[in-house]
Amino acid sequence: MGWRDFIDSTRDAIADIGAELGVTDEPQKRVKCPKMVFAHYMLGLTVNHTAKDWDDEIRAAKECGIDGFALNTGPQDHWLNEQLALAYQAAERAGGFVLFISFDFAFDWPVQQVIDLINRFKYSPAQCIVDGRPFVSTFEGPQWADNWPLVRQATGDIFLVPDWASLGPHGVAQKLAYIDGAFSWDAWPKGCNHKMGPDEDLMYLEALQIEKPGIFGTPNNKHKYMMGVSPYFYTNLPQWNKNWYCSSESLWYDRWQQILEVQPDFVEIITWNDYGESSYIYDPHRDDQVVPGADTYVKGYSHDAYRAILPHFIQAYKQGKTKAKPRENLEDVAIAWYRRTPASAGHHGETVWGQGGDALAAHGAKDVISVVAITKEENTVTVTLGDGQPREFQTVRGSSYFEIPFDETTLGPVRLQLNGQVTEGPEIHCNCEDKVNFNSVVIQVPERR
Repeated sequence: MGWRDFIDSTRDAIADIGAELGVTDEPQKRVKCPKMVFAHYMLGLTVNHTAKDWDDEIRAAKECGIDGFALNTGPQDHWLNEQLALAYQAAERAGGFVLFISFDFAFDWPVQQVIDLINRFKYSPAQCIVDGRPFVSTFEGPQWADNWPLVRQATGDIFLVPDWASLGPHGVAQKLAYIDGAFSWDAWPKGCNHKMGPDEDLMYLEALQIEKPGIFGTPNNKHKYMMGVSPYFYTNLPQWNKNWYCSSESLWYDRWQQILEVQPDFVEIITWNDYGESSYIYDPHRDDQVVPGADTYVKGYSHDAYRAILPHFIQAYKQGKTKAKPRENLEDVAIAWYRRTPASAGHHGETVWGQGGDALAAHGAKDVISVVAITKEENTVTVTLGDGQPREFQTVRGSSYFEIPFDETTLGPVRLQLNGQVTEGPEIHCNCEDKVNFNSVVIQVPERR
């Protein structure tokens, strides 16, 4: 055991004892609200949603440890009020699940409409409450900052944690008087980068004047930080001038590791259901949930299995662990995600590598099968591609990550094996009818029941 592992294990052991005893490093200033994990939910894709749809999705979110939905809301959708009501009613029925509105400032919001929506749902038992106030977030909107004092006055105050990523951490630091915290949309590697680190998150902590977590948890800082995590990103929607892929080969694993390192106050998964940007962790169940044009790269590309590792990472985050700890009541699990063609199998479709990137995605996308395993003890994960030889990988207790390369000579279905159970996923092939699809398909073993 190295010295870093020794420090981590000692810190975890002390934290466990402290949690059992109810001890904190700052007894009078302990966080009044628990750590929570939310999923960004695109309300604009729910035009025909029923009460059962909301019940099913909230149940699925609760099963993997998600605490609530951030309801991304635009002012123009005629189904806005109906679907918000259905969502809050379903969350109330479910119990133990919260909601809050995330106002999408890609659109112009009248001040009174914002006030009315907050007032309408602030007393719902399902409304997320932090520090005694209804939690509110945004997608962008720093230009609207001067209106928030009026909203606070007209609603009896709110707990405002906006995403003003366009300002960056230093810009957000200039507007602390308006906000109670900040949410960072920075959840993907930048253009022409294979990976990302937590540097931006640490800059937000500094900008928000947040004290680092102590051994027993996070002090009750004045401002809170909500960290974004996403499994994937690919979009090709010419009608909105969007056509890029962000390197996502190890992103889902890397970003959760960074969350355990940073230990933010809140986490927001980006996203639950944004199919047009391939960041979804819940598959569409109707064609009208997918924006026109995205169906060509979403249909047949299940992402449900991304959720299989969430209970373990979320538990570790809430317990202040620096490493994922397998949940004792759950069996070992492994997931694999991969594109279904090599990046060179067809036309690149003018897709660029990262938002604002100056290289083609075909030059940056790695042809690999990505595997994450969560095991209670050392174990073996086996991956077989087509008629090739099985590849065995040894796991450690906790979380492990592996990559298996493929190319035009290694094709066929992907088989993932753990503890004698096998899941076979869709084949990797070279038959591109039009252009390369940079989305991934995700499988898990054992399969979802």
